[in-house]
Amino acid sequence: MRTVVQGGTIVNEGKTFDGTIVIEDSKITQIIQGHTYPEASFDEVIDASGCFVLPGIIDDHVHFREPGLTEKADIDTESRAAAAGGVTTYFDMPNTVPQTTTLEALEEKFALAAQKSHVNYSFFFGATNDNLALFPQLDSHRIPGIKLFMGSSTGNMLVDRRESLEQLFSSLKLPIMAHCEDTAIINRNMAQAKQLYGDDPKVIHHPEIRSEEACYESTRLAVELARKHHARLHIAHLSTARELELIDPSLITAEATVSHLYFCDRDYANLGTRIKCNPAIKTERDREALQRALTDGRITVIGTDHAPHLLSQKEGGCAKAVSGMPMIQFSLVTMLELVDNGILSLERLVELMCHNPARLFEVRHRGYIREGYQADLVLVRPNTAWVCTKSVIQSKCGWSPMEGHMFLWRIERTLCNGHTVYTDGKVDTSYIAQPVTFR
Repeated sequence: MRTVVQGGTIVNEGKTFDGTIVIEDSKITQIIQGHTYPEASFDEVIDASGCFVLPGIIDDHVHFREPGLTEKADIDTESRAAAAGGVTTYFDMPNTVPQTTTLEALEEKFALAAQKSHVNYSFFFGATNDNLALFPQLDSHRIPGIKLFMGSSTGNMLVDRRESLEQLFSSLKLPIMAHCEDTAIINRNMAQAKQLYGDDPKVIHHPEIRSEEACYESTRLAVELARKHHARLHIAHLSTARELELIDPSLITAEATVSHLYFCDRDYANLGTRIKCNPAIKTERDREALQRALTDGRITVIGTDHAPHLLSQKEGGCAKAVSGMPMIQFSLVTMLELVDNGILSLERLVELMCHNPARLFEVRHRGYIREGYQADLVLVRPNTAWVCTKSVIQSKCGWSPMEGHMFLWRIERTLCNGHTVYTDGKVDTSYIAQPVTFR
């Protein structure tokens, strides 16, 4: 199958230019700058006039909930949401049921995705205090890295023994993606909040409970261990200005999520527990510091921490409402709003959401518009106003914190491995994508 994408403005590797992309089967075979169109015949001609053509987004941090939590979401529905949002590759996190902390559980996820995922996929392996002996058996060509919950998690995925942490940081060659919050500090803050505000403090107190101090102290320890053992540490979802002081991009990389870049604590008044997540959405000052770090090099990757829950599970306050929100379908258009606001350039957005995830995790043949690479592309149209309503939401949970928001960019088309998986508001659910390969 031969496809041509013509008439669009390509944004890739720091450059923006009018051009044409030729695809044969699943790969890019030719990139032509300017308005010269190839004379060969094609099975499909895609008119990208008026659109920017970007590499497909790589989301390094999602929770698709399968297996075991499929009342909230599953690989089918959330990969549909990804496709509708211009995301062509995702890395799923291990806190499912069972947790992805055994080789058997990892294989089960790959088997499920091979039947159900409409965009490309891989899975983080989860660290526990007791499973470090399994790490040498992992195939580094199939997974992006190890997910480490340092100081705050549920179940047995909290790695809190100093001996286990030292062993993990000293022996692991794969990237370590760390969730950094200090449990002891959080528990102390929760106890104090309950004394002051009752058994279920209102959500406005969430950033006081899961506080700057809880984040900073855990991140400080992770950075200390990474420096000591020369480990490849990637800090997930930075949420505070103070944590940014610890980041030296030559040694440590950091992710900011769309939620922490877009919302601040003033938004709890309107959105309540819909924006309750861990770590908490914090102050406007923290949000502004994270936004500045997008362009000064301290933030390497933008992810979503896409974490669907049923709305009924979001009822209550700090103690009762669960944490997490669905964001993958609206991540790119939300970040394009920051481009419109002058916070970052379109070229830098592509670096943070496409190139850097590919570079950081050593993804093979994705994340760039290059000849010989997989044809993962997204066409986005500017100056096209539309409102997020329930009817457009692909995620199984059926809601979004962006409901009612007017966007000024629209995802026109998503190509995954050269195949149009999303266009005209519809996902091709017959298409099954590919596992990602690394290194």
